Amino acid sequence: MKTTFVLATLLATAFTAHADSGRAMPAQVPKAYTQECAACHVAYPPGMLPAASWRRVMTGLDKHYGTDASLDAATVTQLSAWLQTHAGTYKRVSTEPPDDRITRSPWFERKHRKVDPAVWKLPSVKSPARCAACHTGAEQGDFDDDRLHLPAGLSAQQQRAWRD
Repeated sequence: MKTTFVLATLLATAFTAHADSGRAMPAQVPKAYTQECAACHVAYPPGMLPAASWRRVMTGLDKHYGTDASLDAATVTQLSAWLQTHAGTYKRVSTEPPDDRITRSPWFERKHRKVDPAVWKLPSVKSPARCAACHTGAEQGDFDDDRLHLPAGLSAQQQRAWRD
């Protein structure tokens, strides 16, 4: 009995820690999330934003950051529920970023503070929202600094800064 309790507690802790890791993609991702969201940008792990931000994103798809990303009502309901379930609840995402943009969140800006603003404008990068330009595992929710890849077009000075 005691072993079962300990095992159950360890499993619950492991799943809770994984769910709150924020950057990791949950194990069960709705096909519609990958198809619809990843058509224009990386399908961000839902833990990167708090629930209130995801709620606003999903209710404003007709004006989704300058484009119409409208979906049918059933898909919106399905994805909204999934995003709410897996939204970030830990300290790093406790604050809703301006305009609900991951790239304007304090943690994103802190992690990217040394990136030369010109890098975001390179044809190989285009914007801070194109995570996969530098993070080779972004599609799987892997943003580990040890697996970064230099985007094409960096100047010699930017390459030196990249390695620091």
